[in-house]
Amino acid sequence: MAVIFITSIGCQQTPPPQSEPIVSDPGVVSWSLRNQFAEDVPGTLDMLKEIGITKIEFSSLFGLTAAELRELLDERGMYAISYGVSYVGIQNDLTQIASDASTLGAKFVRVANIPRDGMFTLEMAREAVQHFNNAGRYLLNYDIRFAYHNHGFEFVPHGDGTLFDYMVQNTNPEYVSFEMDVMWVVHPGHDPVELLQRYPDRFRLMHLRDLKKGVVGDLSGGTPIENDVILGTGQVDFPSVLRASMDTNIEYFFIEDGHPEVVSRLPQSRAYILSITAD
Repeated sequence: MAVIFITSIGCQQTPPPQSEPIVSDPGVVSWSLRNQFAEDVPGTLDMLKEIGITKIEFSSLFGLTAAELRELLDERGMYAISYGVSYVGIQNDLTQIASDASTLGAKFVRVANIPRDGMFTLEMAREAVQHFNNAGRYLLNYDIRFAYHNHGFEFVPHGDGTLFDYMVQNTNPEYVSFEMDVMWVVHPGHDPVELLQRYPDRFRLMHLRDLKKGVVGDLSGGTPIENDVILGTGQVDFPSVLRASMDTNIEYFFIEDGHPEVVSRLPQSRAYILSITAD
């Protein structure tokens, strides 16, 4: 029921409607709570549900079968939206990956890293394009989309852009989507908003992760977990990123925080994301 305000001239007025958050139901990446899940899967799910998180991107089954994990999720009204697997896995274990993802009810299978020794190269990018297209084509048979999650090292200059551009431009949009990790765009010195505007149709998922102010990134694809900060307190301009995301195909957003104190920080990050509106 709306609260009614009485003006000095006796007219009744209702307050203007509050703007809705751009992301009304942010999920979480299971890696953020890897230590908690490793100790107690049901208890960790209960903790997430209590603070209002129901959508999870799993990067591990944490010792359970896919069916056992799905049962725990169903009991709590929670969802495994995305299932993270290894680069080697999509080359050698696609049948099992597809089976587990289907059992979990996942809509996406994603890869978040490409093994390399040293700098990422054009040849590595070419091989990745082939593997991504093959995996995406196969997973569509299960009504699952494949997504690649950038990790910073892909922004090696190439031609008029980067090797990340090369992968986007040379993968088949029917088979391959992308998950933007905003921190791993900022860390190598790029602008998430510009990237979203360049490829509005290719991104389907987003990791909400912030980078400590003052940290100067590089193309290593690595940074100490202590450089993870509560969302909104670091280098990422989340209001601009989320507003730009409104004109893309991004469907799901997942909070990521590798810091040891993630449990106490997660509610603060969630509240911050919920505070961001379109105007």
